[in-house]
Amino acid sequence: MNADTTGHHAGPHVVVAGGGIAGLAAAHRLAVAGHRVTLLEAGPRLGGKLLAGEIAGAPVDLGAESLLARRPEAVALARAVGLGDRLQAPGTTTASVWSRGELVPMPKGHVMGVPGDAHAVEGLLSAEGVRRIGLDAELPPAEIGDDIAIGAYVAARMGHEVVDRLVEPLLGGVYAGDAYRISMKAAVPALFEAARTRPTLTAAVRAVQQAGAAVPADAAGAATGLGGTVFLGVDGGVGTLPGAVADAIRAAGGEILTDAPVTALRRTGATGWQVVSGDRVLTADAVVLATPAGPAAALLAPHAPAATAELDAIAYASMALVTLAFRRTDMPALPGSGFLVPPVDGHTIKASTFSSQKWQWVADGAPDLFVLRTSVGRHGEEDQVHREDADLVAASLKDLAAAIGLTARPVATTVTRWMGGLPQYPVGHLARVARVRETVAALPGLRVAGAAYDGVGIPACIASAHRAADEIIATSKRTDPGAGHSL
Repeated sequence: MNADTTGHHAGPHVVVAGGGIAGLAAAHRLAVAGHRVTLLEAGPRLGGKLLAGEIAGAPVDLGAESLLARRPEAVALARAVGLGDRLQAPGTTTASVWSRGELVPMPKGHVMGVPGDAHAVEGLLSAEGVRRIGLDAELPPAEIGDDIAIGAYVAARMGHEVVDRLVEPLLGGVYAGDAYRISMKAAVPALFEAARTRPTLTAAVRAVQQAGAAVPADAAGAATGLGGTVFLGVDGGVGTLPGAVADAIRAAGGEILTDAPVTALRRTGATGWQVVSGDRVLTADAVVLATPAGPAAALLAPHAPAATAELDAIAYASMALVTLAFRRTDMPALPGSGFLVPPVDGHTIKASTFSSQKWQWVADGAPDLFVLRTSVGRHGEEDQVHREDADLVAASLKDLAAAIGLTARPVATTVTRWMGGLPQYPVGHLARVARVRETVAALPGLRVAGAAYDGVGIPACIASAHRAADEIIATSKRTDPGAGHSL
């Protein structure tokens, strides 16, 4: 067990289980607020799906590569831990869709692929598909209820083609899931709320667009200092954020242990907890479970069986990232930052990012190379992710040759698998999360956080961590400063 202890506070002791970005954000919030914090990570490294690496000497992200800048949480945390001057807007934000064998520019004027004007998708959809979108205005208002699958709803209003060619690849890039099962309320809440009060889906999309347009670009980007950009990267990689947060936790007196899985929780008295990790037992005033749903369910089983049942029902998708480095002189001219791939076309890859074109820090780190990534796998396609590295590379090269005419051989490749990495948000997910939180809230000093709850993006994970930490801060009572030592 690797430990790093740089001091301690006299405040309440909080143990955080899980060293992904949610656990790190919760520990940072608590440590800065004056709590004594111990973070326990089951694996050998911190960061979860955030991972900085290199290929052929070029620095790259081997996991998540960007932060949604229109939400404040991730950018604010990056600034708080000293990465503010390394935030970087993409070099290009134009993307394409590889549909029916052609690269088509990503249409403008849509909300997660749902168009507000049929003409906007004329280059991507067939004439019949465009005509079908227009029928939305002739249909009676739909009864949405408490939740609905976005793919099913959009297909009923605008036809399957807009789902298969635009909504599905966009949502697949976020959730690695099936648009016909993904909760509209959870995945696109603004559109869900607008659709409940507008007579047509087209009107709902336009309402969401108008609400967004009402926020000036300089206001939307005020937290970044980089204008109204939608996404930001970090010079050196988003994967450097976990290390910076960990350093800040240590500087605030927190303790971080890796290779330290939490195997049991025990109640002590009315409000306290014992946290078992290997041969070590920590006494804590409060606990944050920032693990995936499965481990959280197992730890909660003796204390909140109803929450365990709900968490056990959350499915996860696996995916693989194939990173390839080419000699820059071997590359054809490429459009924009990359392309998405509709699953309906039957290709292996579901997207490709032209990293050296999208991120200046990647280009600067290896000026003679061109780095790009492909992604493989979605919910229900575990067999794809389990293919040998060489097979995934070969399949990626085959699709890249067909999509962008790339016939050069890479000088280096690396495959990164994220097994069970992305929780699925089917219809009713938010209601399930509400039931979990209601049950857990009955246990004093215990909260949950992470991608399984309020969103899979980095800002959403940080927000859930801050919610958990703030609730503990609000209810914590000062305890004996000796509490929390190993027994």
